[in-house]
Amino acid sequence: MVESRPPVRLHKYLADAGVDSRRRCEDYVRAGRVTVNDEVAAVGASVVPGRDRVRFDGRPVLPLARRTVIMLSKPPGYLCSCRQGREAGKLVTELVPVGVRLYPVGRLDRESEGLLLLTDDGELAQRLAHPRFGKEKEYVVELERDAEDAVCARLIAGVELDDGPARAVRATRRGGRTLSVVLTEGRKRQVRRMLAALGHRVVRLRRVRLAGLELGRLRPGEWRRLSDSEVNAQLLASSEG
Repeated sequence: MVESRPPVRLHKYLADAGVDSRRRCEDYVRAGRVTVNDEVAAVGASVVPGRDRVRFDGRPVLPLARRTVIMLSKPPGYLCSCRQGREAGKLVTELVPVGVRLYPVGRLDRESEGLLLLTDDGELAQRLAHPRFGKEKEYVVELERDAEDAVCARLIAGVELDDGPARAVRATRRGGRTLSVVLTEGRKRQVRRMLAALGHRVVRLRRVRLAGLELGRLRPGEWRRLSDSEVNAQLLASSEG
């Protein structure tokens, strides 16, 4: 829950949240593209961060918050968990010593690698991980053998798994044994299980994108802190509700 803070001018609120420059944000208000508490905002309006609901083109714009959001390039061999359970293993939280308790957003199985977010903001984690918000997750997948031409079409059409049908939003070949697969779900070992159902074993799986945020040049084990404006612009730009 974000604390209520003193009022700020609406165009400054939008600019601080990463929408655009203050001048452009004022133009957006003037054009009627911004609402506050479901009412079209007036030029010169002020809002109280954490209390007023602000939307730009129908999408929520979250206020600057006292939260920590980390992007980690997860190496293989680490568990996406906050505490040690019965299954022994190294935890991703051990790689990010920032002095606050962080929770992984979604999961990557032990042997998978790539982009993983960790945060102390439970509401943000829910918004990013829950399938209803439709956040795209892109994976680069290396297979044990070359993929036949029909594999990508079958991933998009849907594959029957033991917990129900699953489908990719997009799937393309990047080489003989390498695929790019985009999902909006995040079921346990979903990509591996979908490909296993089509007769392929995954030998390497790396997540390279979540919504508008890309892994970039972060090497395994490296991490960086995301700004609030980056979270709003790259992760929450297509939020619903």
